Amino acid sequence: MKLEPTTKTALGAVAVILFMGSMAWAAVPFYSWFCRVTGFGGVTSTAEAGSDTVLDETITVRFDSNLDRDMPWEFRPKVREMELKIGETGLAFYEAYNPTDHPVAGQATYNVAPYEAGGFFTKIDCFCFTEQVLQPGERVDMPVTFYVDPEITTDRDAKFVKHITLSYTFYEIDLPQEQASLTGGAESPAAAATDIN
Repeated sequence: MKLEPTTKTALGAVAVILFMGSMAWAAVPFYSWFCRVTGFGGVTSTAEAGSDTVLDETITVRFDSNLDRDMPWEFRPKVREMELKIGETGLAFYEAYNPTDHPVAGQATYNVAPYEAGGFFTKIDCFCFTEQVLQPGERVDMPVTFYVDPEITTDRDAKFVKHITLSYTFYEIDLPQEQASLTGGAESPAAAATDIN
């Protein structure tokens, strides 16, 4: 069976659209994996314990906080910056406050600037590893334990970095199942808005 030229063109266009759609869908997890492995895009490393080596050279770490526009919390670093030796374990706190009259769950995303320092900024423990739930009126201090890997001093690009900024953005997420059942199954405003659309 011979296809008309317009049918061939339409099938070709559909094939291109399907191919491009599948590539776009696969790009997100691939990019995420690539950033975790290489530190590209400011993605940090993780470790079970601190560095074995501490250098005499120091570096300044700045702390930044942001909220998604639908997130009702207040969120800020307790200290704006700290200077520590490269390889030394640092401990910083962020403060979060839920001013609403209902529990709100949140998840933090993060990045490090400049990008070339991302793979050398190593987190030992962080509130961003798990979701957080704040009760109405609850205020908490959330810790992040980290160090800057001494290998930063031998990297071709990162060795010139003297300041690193660790930035977090909190997004509202659905309450965990056990929390939702305690509050009578009430869902988050973000989820309710999604259901309406």
